[in-house]
Amino acid sequence: MKILHLCLSNFYIENRIYQENELIQLHVKQGHDVLVIASTESQLDNGNTVYLEPTTYISTDGARVVRVPYHGWIPLKLAAKLRFYPGIFQMISDFGPDSILFHGSCGGEILTVANYARQHPEVLFYVDSHEDWNNSARNFLSRELLHKRFYGRLLRKALPFIRKILCYSTEAMDFVENVYKIPRNQLEFFPLGGRPITDLEYEARRSKTRLELGLDDKSILIVQSGKQTRRKKLIQSFAAFTKWTNVNARLVILGSIDNEIKDEAEALIKRDARINYLGWINVDSLTDILCAADVYLQPGTQSVTMQHALCCRCAVIIDDVPAHQVYRNENGWLLNANFSIENAFESIEQGNLSQMQQRSFDLAVRILDYAVLSKRVLS
Repeated sequence: MKILHLCLSNFYIENRIYQENELIQLHVKQGHDVLVIASTESQLDNGNTVYLEPTTYISTDGARVVRVPYHGWIPLKLAAKLRFYPGIFQMISDFGPDSILFHGSCGGEILTVANYARQHPEVLFYVDSHEDWNNSARNFLSRELLHKRFYGRLLRKALPFIRKILCYSTEAMDFVENVYKIPRNQLEFFPLGGRPITDLEYEARRSKTRLELGLDDKSILIVQSGKQTRRKKLIQSFAAFTKWTNVNARLVILGSIDNEIKDEAEALIKRDARINYLGWINVDSLTDILCAADVYLQPGTQSVTMQHALCCRCAVIIDDVPAHQVYRNENGWLLNANFSIENAFESIEQGNLSQMQQRSFDLAVRILDYAVLSKRVLS
């Protein structure tokens, strides 16, 4: 099949474990002809936005990528919100896709794709949505003008030509239904996924990495990963961990630390030799560390690494929000007003970690395997 991935409402960053990367990579491996049309917007490792040059090339995911700039007559700050690009209809026509996945439901070009699907009713046209109250419409102008009156209106006009809107969480389904006024029966749960690590690979990665980190069988490795802003609650993690007196515990932080909390975080790291900050690492090294880990910690807003951690057999300590209920399998602890990070750390010593880790893996195999999820847009 010819599969078109449109990354025009968000960025396409190579060498990451984001959903679009995983799906694109699998579609290539499955032997499909894959084209990615993406914006020039990207991110540096520190989380800062950068704009690449318009170009065509073969990505590390194995697909042909065409990067296109926003319409030049629109000021950049506004263009980054409206998301209109020149020549998209012609690019789609030239490729002649059998299936189209429009990543992110917020963007002007969704009407262009809907127009193409209207003219070619045999084409499978899917939209995925990652919008929810945690990351979208967080102020009055964004909610009332941009999301309700612009994105929502465009999505409703495109809806007759869309097979399904695939939402990454139940919270996203609520958002799309309530803000964009899309009927619930047009929405489908389509989780962020991962690649469940097989027994042999898991044992090899775990043994190698724990040896490199100086961990023995008694050591308890906890990992927190991602772009650490105040909303990720990294400072709260540090405060709780330093109170935990278990000498066998180690906390590893991966990713970037936002400037707003950087000085405070670095001071706390220096106070406890059991805490290590490793910065950004590549996907393979991330997989090594998650396989070596016993617990994945995510006390604040969501990160794509959580699903990858489940695939790497980590027990989890995560925020008690509706979107996380599907990941419950007696495989960790939920944080809320009555159960703190401190409580979770103390409970680790009483829990059966190996059993929880196996339950995380069982859940990953059941609902998170991208090898299965990637086939959803092919029918």
